[in-house]
Amino acid sequence: MAQHLTDKIAREIAPPASGNRIHYDADVKGFGLRITSSGARAWVLNYRAKGIERRITIGSFPDWSAKAAREKAASLKRDIDDGADPMADRHAQRAAPTINDLADRFEAEHLTRRRATTARDYQSMLRLYIRPMLGKLKVADVRHADIEKLHRTISETAPYRANRTVAVLSKMMSLAIKWEMRADNPAKGIEKAPEEKRERYLTPAEIGRLGEALAAHRERASANAIRFLLLTGARRGETLAAKWSDIDLEAGIWTKPAATTKSKKLHRVPLSAPARTLLAELAERAQAARRRGDPAEYVFEGIDGKPLTDLKKTWRTACEAAGIEGVRVHDLRHSFASILASAGLSLPIIGQLLGHTQTATTARYAHLLDDPLRLATERAGAVISGAGTAGAEVVEMQRGKRA
Repeated sequence: MAQHLTDKIAREIAPPASGNRIHYDADVKGFGLRITSSGARAWVLNYRAKGIERRITIGSFPDWSAKAAREKAASLKRDIDDGADPMADRHAQRAAPTINDLADRFEAEHLTRRRATTARDYQSMLRLYIRPMLGKLKVADVRHADIEKLHRTISETAPYRANRTVAVLSKMMSLAIKWEMRADNPAKGIEKAPEEKRERYLTPAEIGRLGEALAAHRERASANAIRFLLLTGARRGETLAAKWSDIDLEAGIWTKPAATTKSKKLHRVPLSAPARTLLAELAERAQAARRRGDPAEYVFEGIDGKPLTDLKKTWRTACEAAGIEGVRVHDLRHSFASILASAGLSLPIIGQLLGHTQTATTARYAHLLDDPLRLATERAGAVISGAGTAGAEVVEMQRGKRA
């Protein structure tokens, strides 16, 4: 017979010999105390929702007192009367995707369509920061403050990386909206850590010493790849993915497939005489390798016919031999652009050679145009200031013919 359950009764009811048994309350229908054969006690509520009988656990005794559990049961029943199904909601919450689940799908469905180097970079941020710090949170529960905290933590040691990580999270959350995991993007509006653009360019003397170090380096494939980077200003990923089928040595043209470029567009660039000379040497070796049965598909081939993947060791030792400090492989691209700018080439031309799709990207080299512009203005100034004096250079203006 049902009775008004109290803490005293909850403590004194003897456990069943096996299984479990529920003792129901006399006041709130469906509310009761479940006791297992081991003596564990928990408050439960039986109810019907959409024609289905359900039982939800409110909490264990004595963590929950009889009074508190009864009040919770009464509150749940009011929600149920309004059409709620608390047990279904609980199941849905438990089954809701976490950030780890979102990261898994992000890697499987999004990163597989990105360049290999980009995918590896994103996976690094997922592994080092996003999964450890947010992985167990439900996607729908992540707040702006959670991402702000992650950004602040990373910024203490790696501000650039903190900004990149938030950018990756923002993309993940945009996809979460598309995949109906949540309705908004909590990564929007995070204030970025200050970034100082690196402006490191190799000097002509440094380029000369680096060239000598690369020419003498024992790791020929990686050394040649670095030489090619300097001669073309290409991105590292584009260079290492280059195939002989992309190179027209006779015409001196390198056609980069869209799959290997950052812009995802085919990029056709002319090759300088030194770059063609280097490729001609490598082409002879590739032909000899084919005669031995090696496909020699890639210009800069690594182990087992696959492209090279890492230049770090060769770069480090070459820089040490050349006495160069504080330079990254990517700075070769900047150095190439600086040489073009200092030679007076326009920013649009430089952008086309580098494969930029945004003029703002090339604009970082605008200040390097000062040297050729200064020479031009000095020449003009000399002509103007010396006009009408003995020994001055006189520039005769061509008059247009009258019709």
